[in-house]
Amino acid sequence: MGIQMSQSATSRWCDTETFDSLVRRYHRQAYNIAYRLAGNHADAEDITQEAFIRAYRFFDRYNRSLPFENWLYRIISNVFIDGVRKRPKVKIQSLDQAVSTGATSSPISLEIPDTSTNPERQLMQVSIDEPLQKALDALPRDFRQAVILADVEGLSYEEIADAMGCSIGTVRSRLHRGRKLMRNRLRAENYTPPGRGGADQ
Repeated sequence: MGIQMSQSATSRWCDTETFDSLVRRYHRQAYNIAYRLAGNHADAEDITQEAFIRAYRFFDRYNRSLPFENWLYRIISNVFIDGVRKRPKVKIQSLDQAVSTGATSSPISLEIPDTSTNPERQLMQVSIDEPLQKALDALPRDFRQAVILADVEGLSYEEIADAMGCSIGTVRSRLHRGRKLMRNRLRAENYTPPGRGGADQ
């Protein structure tokens, strides 16, 4: 005699199948947004993983008539904000200053890894070069989110407002101020967009 699945079990199985397909479809896009927000590979991976965990946990609340990516963007934004709030205040220390571990009598020196040859970083720069990423990193958190969703991901004001949980007017304000701050920073660094020659060319 065959085993019949209950209606609820069948529904859960279908939801899992649907969710798995959405993860495969949007994982790279979610990681890219997380990377733009966090500015580094390790935090971006953590944010992406936590966002999909939350998305799966609350998948029954997702309105299937709305774009999944917009719902996911909002979760990513919330995960990022939660991480910023929980981050401990960092004590600034000179890199040239020796550090005592307490375990040995000899102090040790700090070493900083060379990230200039990081393959992940080089891959991300294919779509956005380093000056632009630095300008993004320098923006206040809310401005950075708005600029990323609008100018990198191409979302509409309505979609950004839904993802960030704010009004369209607030989105417009954050975009205006964020773009202005980026322009000022790039001008100060004499940045020339790829494919455009200088004034003397």
